[in-house]
Amino acid sequence: MSTIFAALGTDRARRLRAALTALVVAAVAVGAPFYLAPFQVFQLTMVLLYAVALVGLNLLVGFGGQISLGHGAFFAAGAYTAAVMLDRYDTGHLATLPVAAAGCFLLGLGFGVPALRLRGLYLALVTLSFAVFLPPLLKRLEPVTGGSMGLTVDKLQPPAWSGLAEDQWMYFVVLAVAAGALLLARNLLRSRVGRALLAVRDSESAAEVMGVRLSLHKTLAFAWSAMFAGVSGCVYTWVIGFVSPESFSFVLSITLLAGLVVGGLASLYGPLLGAAFVMYVPSVAQDVSDAAPGVVFGLLIIAVMFVAPTGLAGLAVRVRGAAARRLTRATPAADRTPASASDSGSDTQSASESDSGSDTQSASESASDSTPESTSASQPSDAPADPAPVDAEPVGAPPRTEKE
Repeated sequence: MSTIFAALGTDRARRLRAALTALVVAAVAVGAPFYLAPFQVFQLTMVLLYAVALVGLNLLVGFGGQISLGHGAFFAAGAYTAAVMLDRYDTGHLATLPVAAAGCFLLGLGFGVPALRLRGLYLALVTLSFAVFLPPLLKRLEPVTGGSMGLTVDKLQPPAWSGLAEDQWMYFVVLAVAAGALLLARNLLRSRVGRALLAVRDSESAAEVMGVRLSLHKTLAFAWSAMFAGVSGCVYTWVIGFVSPESFSFVLSITLLAGLVVGGLASLYGPLLGAAFVMYVPSVAQDVSDAAPGVVFGLLIIAVMFVAPTGLAGLAVRVRGAAARRLTRATPAADRTPASASDSGSDTQSASESDSGSDTQSASESASDSTPESTSASQPSDAPADPAPVDAEPVGAPPRTEKE
């Protein structure tokens, strides 16, 4: 697989990897409600629902560089908008979604005005005050909101042609809303507005020098964030079928902010991980300790922040980068081993051939040089090389006489 990615190139390999990941995630998401119990399907639905709210909060905090501790108030505004329309005016469920989105967008514009002069802790206190006084205000408006008793509305029922159970139908509806929210946030961040938000977050002075209108984009950051929260609250009313002031205390705002930080700021997939943390960790804490689940929840947050300071999304990126580096280091070594072995083998063979050839050649030359001497030395005695003449006299013999 790594060889294929290397052959395709960096950009094409990244796109192919992203497409394969998206297909796998989509297949798992579509098939999940058919293999899980109804309560587990409900939990997944709530994860997707909270993810929509965290996407909006991420636009404000992660990409906009501002802070909000009143995001639960926008969530409650969207939920009550849908509940009032369903209970008092008997409208359809789908008709409540654009109204809640538009209303919360305008509400965010109004609360974006303090962001022009406030920042840091001062802005956090202003947004927290909105989350604190909204529940008592909802109790006071009893003719509209139902007061402390809240409002009970009908849940979104599946159509007859779908053949799905109520929990499965709600899951697919919320899945579609969450996918649309993620796609909208992704396109928004890639647009001129998203680039302006990033510039304001990094340096307001530099952004103003480049021509970015700080007042406009800070206010729009609050408006977009509130709109996503309102959509999430509207879908919450569809799923639960009941709203009350106690469901939207300031603890919800703090929990949402903690979930975003744990999931990962300035990450498109951090809200999904943070929503899963917000949904499942309290249940785990309740199972661990019935007496003090909040203590366990806080300790788990501390542990996650210690292990992953940049959030779960940042931890996933680091793990993937480490695995990719190891794979990159291992792959060339594996690719070079056969080639180096063959090269070394051929070098050894050529060296041995040259050595053996040179040795053979030198041996033959030395043999040719020493052939006459060695041949004369090794010639047999019965075949003398230079026979003496018959009449020759031996050396030192007496002279012959005629008689002899």
